[in-house]
Amino acid sequence: MSPVVIEAALPWRERLFAWRDRAVASPRFRRWATTFPLTRPIARRRTRALFDLCAGFVYSQILLACVQLDVFEILAERPASIASLAIRLRLSVEATERLLAAATALQLTSRRGDRYALGPLGAAMVGNAAIQQMVLHHPMLYADLQDPVALLQGQKGGTELASYWSYASAGEGPVAAYTALMAASQPLVSDEVIDAYSLGQHRHLMDVGGGDGSFLVAVAERVPGLQLTLYDLPAVAEMACSRFAVSRLTDRARAVGGSFLTESLPGGADVISLVRVIHDHNDPEALTILRAVRAALPKDGVVLLAEPMAETAGAEPVGHAYFGFYLLAMGQGRPRTAAKLMALLQEAGFAKAQLLRTRSPLLARVIIANVNPD
Repeated sequence: MSPVVIEAALPWRERLFAWRDRAVASPRFRRWATTFPLTRPIARRRTRALFDLCAGFVYSQILLACVQLDVFEILAERPASIASLAIRLRLSVEATERLLAAATALQLTSRRGDRYALGPLGAAMVGNAAIQQMVLHHPMLYADLQDPVALLQGQKGGTELASYWSYASAGEGPVAAYTALMAASQPLVSDEVIDAYSLGQHRHLMDVGGGDGSFLVAVAERVPGLQLTLYDLPAVAEMACSRFAVSRLTDRARAVGGSFLTESLPGGADVISLVRVIHDHNDPEALTILRAVRAALPKDGVVLLAEPMAETAGAEPVGHAYFGFYLLAMGQGRPRTAAKLMALLQEAGFAKAQLLRTRSPLLARVIIANVNPD
């Protein structure tokens, strides 16, 4: 059967999309679209978007160089000339000019006469430990993605990310490095979660996989009187104990060491949080964690699940594109839609799952679910 006959049998929307795809794939149509006044702006935007996809790695390395050289902190002091910046950055004048010109094109810096200052994106980097730590962490991801087809085919051996995140069986160094990275990015997520759900209606919160306790410390500042428990691997729980002592929370916060994949969770909490935990695990392990959480909650208990979610409106690339390949390189986990997470919660025995609004859904979305359906 000819392609024309097959296409004629398709619904009209599919035929329209097929015509569009053929047109865009035609060099003749693309040349026409760049000259016709009504299509020219669209053609130029798509050309720019496609080029940005090709050049994305270069852009990321310009950002990395700026972070490694403290460009944003230096310019936060005052605008500076190329000559003075070259001395501070320990680069040649030519190299400094090349870097600042590139950073300005990316809105990381801006030019003011013969001096350079912070740009709108660079200003957002100043004092932002979370983003800076992510930028410094990404070279491992880029190394793992050098051959994406081999990664997809499962041909690559141990990846750098897999080694980095296998802290469960590693020594104190890897545990500390992992925990520091998570702690640096935690403030971006903590406020989103605390603002989305009123924890003040509960008496005891347990944060499962809570790292060094950054989230619980933030909760303690916002919700006085709430009892707090952290559950994580023993070496991580020890760090959390130290964090609670420094924050003077030992009267209301404790840390318990263990594995949520092989051991029962301690009881006593009427709300349990999973902040950026489930997307690090494949479905069988995710279900194991959720069932353990349900078993630890009373009949009126609530689970609070917070993480970036796939197919989030306005942040579509974050889910399946960024986290899809990040978790592939890590060797486990997958980005999930809110609907998929709700289905997992239901399979684990929870009821009344509800997606809550957050101010910055790119950073995290929040789902709560009840133990008792009544």
